[in-house]
Amino acid sequence: MSMKLGNTLKRCRLDHDDTPQQRLAEAVGVSRQTIYAIEKGKIVPSTLLALKIAKFFQKPVEEIFFVMNNRV
Repeated sequence: MSMKLGNTLKRCRLDHDDTPQQRLAEAVGVSRQTIYAIEKGKIVPSTLLALKIAKFFQKPVEEIFFVMNNRV
């Protein structure tokens, strides 16, 4: 069984006053491209970055990031 990290980052941005990727990126100290890649599941954020994102949205990290189980 393989595991993948899923996220609700885009939904959080849209629910949080339509926060642009650029604004979130600046707030947490990464590029807009990094936020895009996280939203698309292309990269997994570091623990520190995940915590910064959760703090920005004032949500528990597990409301934004979660483990998805895939059967192989």
